Amino acid sequence: MPTVADLLQRSRLPTLEARALLAHVLTTTRETLIAHPERSVDAPAAVRFHALVARRRSGEPLAYLVGEREFYGRSFGLTRDVLVPRPETELLVELVLARAALMHVPSILDLGTGSGCIAISLALERPDARVVAIDTSEAALRVARGNAERLGAGVAFKQSDWYSEVGERFDFIVANPPYVAQGDPHLLDLPHEPQGALVAEEDGLACLRAIVAGARQHLNKNGWLLVEHGYNQAAAVRNLLIEVGFTSVATLLDATRIERVTTGTLE
Repeated sequence: MPTVADLLQRSRLPTLEARALLAHVLTTTRETLIAHPERSVDAPAAVRFHALVARRRSGEPLAYLVGEREFYGRSFGLTRDVLVPRPETELLVELVLARAALMHVPSILDLGTGSGCIAISLALERPDARVVAIDTSEAALRVARGNAERLGAGVAFKQSDWYSEVGERFDFIVANPPYVAQGDPHLLDLPHEPQGALVAEEDGLACLRAIVAGARQHLNKNGWLLVEHGYNQAAAVRNLLIEVGFTSVATLLDATRIERVTTGTLE
C-alpha cells in the first residue's frame, strides 16, 4: 500500500493542496498527515484521492473538492450552488463591524447571501445584531442555513429577488452581488462556479444598480449601504449612490490595494 508521502509526491500538486485533499479523503487533519507521512493508505482511499487530484489538476476549485472554505477565521461548507468565499470580501464584514461598533442591536440585511459567509460572520461577531440574509436560490439558502446551524449563528433567511420579500428597514444593507460583465475574459478562469452569482448585465452593473435604487426604501435614517464591486467599477458605483441621495460616499481598498467596496449613508 502507498504511504501518505508517496501519494503526496505522485500527485504533482502543490503540497498544501495535495495534503488538503488527502486529509479530506481520510477524514483526518492535515496536521496528522504531516506528523505521520509513513502512514499507509488503502487502495479505495488512494483511488478516491487520485480522482480528486485529477479534478483539481483540471482546474476545479479546491474548496469545492473538500466542501469547505475558510472565511473570517471560520470554515464554511460549500457546494457548487454557491460562490467560493474570497478573502477580499472580508472587507465588507470589517467595515460593517467598524460602523456598528457603537450601535445597540444593529440590524443588517445581506443581499445575495450565497454560502451565508457575510451574514453569519456578522451575526457571530455581533450576537446582539438582527441579521437577515436573502437569496433567490433555494439551493444556496440550504447551504447558508446549514452553515448557520453548524456555526451557531442567529440569522433569519428568506428567499427573495433582492428586496421583493423584504418589508422592514435596516441600519445596514450589505451585498456582494453579481458584478462581472458578460464576456469578461476573467470568466474563463471561473467555469466551475455558478455563473448566475457572477455575471450581471449592463457591463456588470445591473444588480448593483437595482440594489442601490431600492436601498432608500429599506434603510433607517443614518443607515449605511456597503457593496462589493469589480476592480474597474468604483467610479460608476459611487455615481449610482450619489444620484439617489447617499452622502459620505467613499470607496475602500482591499488588501491588494484594489478598489473593492463602496459605501454611503442616508442622513
